[in-house]
Amino acid sequence: MPPYAGPSAHRSEDIAGTLRLLVALALAVALMLLDHRGGWLTTIRTQAEVLAQPLWRLAGLPARLGDTVRDDTATRARLAKENETLRNALLISGARIARLQASAAENTRLRGLLGAVEQGGLDVQLAPVLDVALDPTRQRLLLDIGEKQGVVLGQPALDAGGVLGQVIEVRSSTATVLLLTDPDHAIPVAVSRNGIRLVAYGRGDRLELANIPTSSDVKTGDLIVTSGLGGRFPPGFPVGTITKLRRDESRAFLVGDLEPAAQLDRGRDVLLLRRAPVRPPIGPAPAATATTAGTSAVVGAPAAVTAPAAPASKPLPATAAPGTAGPPAPPPAPKEPAR
Repeated sequence: MPPYAGPSAHRSEDIAGTLRLLVALALAVALMLLDHRGGWLTTIRTQAEVLAQPLWRLAGLPARLGDTVRDDTATRARLAKENETLRNALLISGARIARLQASAAENTRLRGLLGAVEQGGLDVQLAPVLDVALDPTRQRLLLDIGEKQGVVLGQPALDAGGVLGQVIEVRSSTATVLLLTDPDHAIPVAVSRNGIRLVAYGRGDRLELANIPTSSDVKTGDLIVTSGLGGRFPPGFPVGTITKLRRDESRAFLVGDLEPAAQLDRGRDVLLLRRAPVRPPIGPAPAATATTAGTSAVVGAPAAVTAPAAPASKPLPATAAPGTAGPPAPPPAPKEPAR
């Protein structure tokens, strides 16, 4: 057992503790008075703060790094989302612009078709293009109208520039158009400048004038139009422009390359000519008069095409040739006006 400590020992310990507390309070009061009057502790505190500031920065570095990482992550996610939104908006805007451009181009083509119809006084029907033959040796279009809409075999197909081709097959709701450039197609034409009659052949990707006499007055740049011969295509519609003349293999004739007047490789609609425009056609009908031949100067064809036995300056009399309109005159040939 430890030795017994009497009351005197406990009292001495309490007195010592009380004295230490009094000394500490006295020192504290003295320091406060000195600091209040002299301010020298303020300088010490300032210098101590300067010395401790790097430690504070170092202690707060992990927290600042965490805040920075969180901010950067949030900013990166926000920017990525905004970037995706802007990219989608840009794609949508690009698609809309492309669609508007396509609509503007189609509107321009339709305006051209409408202008050609109004200018020529044509009776036509608008035919949407359903499909295009992909074989380069078959230049054909499939139209989204057919017999139900009044399409008939042989109808000429046009656009704002000129002749495209003709209908070669008609079904109930579709029709097939043979383009001018198809190797199986040929069209009677004439030089608009002087009326020289020629034939334009399709060559797959172009048009060609064959068997042009070397003495013919045909030049590069001449406009080629339909002559009306054969009765399939009315006269005066543009077919193409001569871009080049060269001699054939026999060196006896010229061959001309034509740039088509129609846009054969573009457009979503074509015009089908229902009937000939209000102009006298050039045709081989024996009943045609010289007046009709005279007005055929639209394409420059001579009068001998329609009435080889009649002069081109006045109408044929009713007794000029058999097969003309009206009954024949009696044999005594009384002088009565032609019917």
